[in-house]
Amino acid sequence: MVKAIVGANWGDEGKGKITDVLSAKSDIVIRFQGGSNAGHTIINQHGKFALHQLPSGVFYNHITNIIGNGVALDIEKFLKEVETLAQNGVHPRLMVSDRTQVVMPYHVLFDMYEEERLGGKSFGSTKSGIAPFYSDKYAKTGFELCELFDEEYAYEKLKGILEVKNVLLSQLYHKPTLDADEVFASLIKLRDKIAPYVADTFQFLRKSINEGKSILLEGQLGALKDPDYGIYPMVTSSSTLAGYGAIGAGLPPYEIKDIIAVVKSYSSAVGSGAFVSEMFGDEAHQLRIRGGDDGEFGATTGRPRRMGWFDCVASRYGVQVQGATQVVLTIIDALGYLDEIPVCVGYEVDDKVIKDFPTTPTLQRCKPVYEVLPGWKTDVRGIKNYDDLPRDCRNYIEFIEKQLGVHITMISNGPGREELIYR
Repeated sequence: MVKAIVGANWGDEGKGKITDVLSAKSDIVIRFQGGSNAGHTIINQHGKFALHQLPSGVFYNHITNIIGNGVALDIEKFLKEVETLAQNGVHPRLMVSDRTQVVMPYHVLFDMYEEERLGGKSFGSTKSGIAPFYSDKYAKTGFELCELFDEEYAYEKLKGILEVKNVLLSQLYHKPTLDADEVFASLIKLRDKIAPYVADTFQFLRKSINEGKSILLEGQLGALKDPDYGIYPMVTSSSTLAGYGAIGAGLPPYEIKDIIAVVKSYSSAVGSGAFVSEMFGDEAHQLRIRGGDDGEFGATTGRPRRMGWFDCVASRYGVQVQGATQVVLTIIDALGYLDEIPVCVGYEVDDKVIKDFPTTPTLQRCKPVYEVLPGWKTDVRGIKNYDDLPRDCRNYIEFIEKQLGVHITMISNGPGREELIYR
């Protein structure tokens, strides 16, 4: 059976912890899209880890962890994470699809230089090379891992690509050009280090499905960052939807039976773009320092996240486009200090209130319509049973569930693996 764990919002919903928990009953965990531009923070008996490239199942000895062909693979960061895990006594089983494409050094440079050129109109990129990487992938000038093992072919291809890249570097960005020999030598060193992990994961997964293995797909970011269904153009460059898992991992789409959408009990976002329920100033600061395990700061960039009240319009839409069969609500413990909690239940635009998430031009004109719920004014960490939560806390959860239209099956009330309430 194949399950997918995906985000319903802007990312940072707490998917890493949920993947870590559900991995206990899985045989295989697969990252199927995105790159090192977002991180999943996990706290367990080994310590605290921010994973950027590796799947969140790496802390279990029985799991095969796969980097799927849909991922933007930064080899250097992959190897660094493997080394960090080893230093903490963690030695995961890892496979990297031979069709996975590589983030090249010039992808990172172009990401940095383009944000610099755009100035105040930038996308708020993490400068991890993601947009240039996917641009090259679909322009057919990317490098699959398998290509690097044919050195003569790869070198000639790189020389041709750098002819164009160097014109852009010198003429558009006024930056130093790149030497093909230096780039290639560095690339081959990295290829040799990652070589032991490279495999035909497509055939491995076909065999695994036939054997009835339990497979978990791990998404990065959330539905509102999807290039087709998100807040375009302030989105990421690969599909964040569960449906893409079939492509980015190499699985038949009909094998995905269960889609778990992770939703945070309030809203947060990193990067630019429309954010209707956003709060500011001290109100945002107070929630930011209480949210997550170390506050709401980007796991990749360290940037303070933009904060907002729970957005029913955006979250319902995110759950719908993910095709969620169940929802996990996270970080409910962060709200225990509030006397009352506003919830965005609609958007006001053009003198009317709408309940369906609009396209970006309309979204940018929307104002939030709030319904205020009572807070529960107590710490709910450590509670194991749903019925033991304060009544107002349960009312808040059930209000959100009704708005989403999908059953909330789990509530996370702390960063630890065991801090989870099952319904």
